[in-house]
Amino acid sequence: MPNSSSVSEFLLLAFADTRELQLLHFALFLGIYLAALLGNGLILTAVACDHRLHTPMYFFLLNLALLDMGCISTTLPKAMANSLWDTRAISYQGCAAQLLFFIFFFGSEYSLLTVMAYDRYVAICKSLHYGSLLGSRACSQMAAAAWGSGFLNAVLHTANTFSMPLCHGNAVDQFFCEIPQILKLSCSDAYLREVELLVFSFSLVFGCFVFTVFSYVQIFRAVLRMPSEQGWHKAFSTCLPHLAVVSLFISTAMFDYLKLLSISSPSPDLVVAVLYALVPPALNPLIYSMRNQELKAAMRKLWGVSL
Repeated sequence: MPNSSSVSEFLLLAFADTRELQLLHFALFLGIYLAALLGNGLILTAVACDHRLHTPMYFFLLNLALLDMGCISTTLPKAMANSLWDTRAISYQGCAAQLLFFIFFFGSEYSLLTVMAYDRYVAICKSLHYGSLLGSRACSQMAAAAWGSGFLNAVLHTANTFSMPLCHGNAVDQFFCEIPQILKLSCSDAYLREVELLVFSFSLVFGCFVFTVFSYVQIFRAVLRMPSEQGWHKAFSTCLPHLAVVSLFISTAMFDYLKLLSISSPSPDLVVAVLYALVPPALNPLIYSMRNQELKAAMRKLWGVSL
């Protein structure tokens, strides 16, 4: 049986066998990729150029847009290239790099979404102390902590995953390199180390999830006590998009990784991977700007278009 020393490349999951369907997948993924880059690029430009958006909420939204662009750029270009050139191969080093950057951007985004929940909690429940609790220095430190925790998590998982011997070939049942699929190729007595590290990571993820839920329970209680409907509308217009993004992000990722020890066909795994790896980066700009009048006004001012 092959081991890690003899594996020089991995074979990613092919989306289709016929040339026509491969080109169709390429065109579809190209559309998703360009939409994600355009949407997040518009948010980056609007927040950076409009001084009215230089607030903690939009500072975190700018960081989220950067992470979304990084996350989708880690997986989709390689998938598009494979579909276009009718190949499945990715080098061993390329797979390790893809896994490292995907976990980095993905983990950082989850940490940042937790920070954004805290921002909304302070803005609505502790509004009188908002300026002191979320000053520019505090916001920079929280954003740096989100990026730093994501990088540390990525280094630990990548180093541990690719230090294990591989005993089950080199065919990855996914369109990009991810931990569950690599672990399926490892020797049965070696992958338990990574499972233990995943359990620890999930404990931290669960802690962040509990904090987010607690924050929104307090937010909704405070909103329901507001006397004016205008206050309700403003609070929900900033909170509901974030809650929708968090729900999609957590549910699809947890479903995929909790299937680690199960035996399933690649098709359901592929659908879930598309949902958590491709859909959020493409939809986040739309979700956050759809009911946000300040962001829409900034984009109209910059580009002179009707949004």
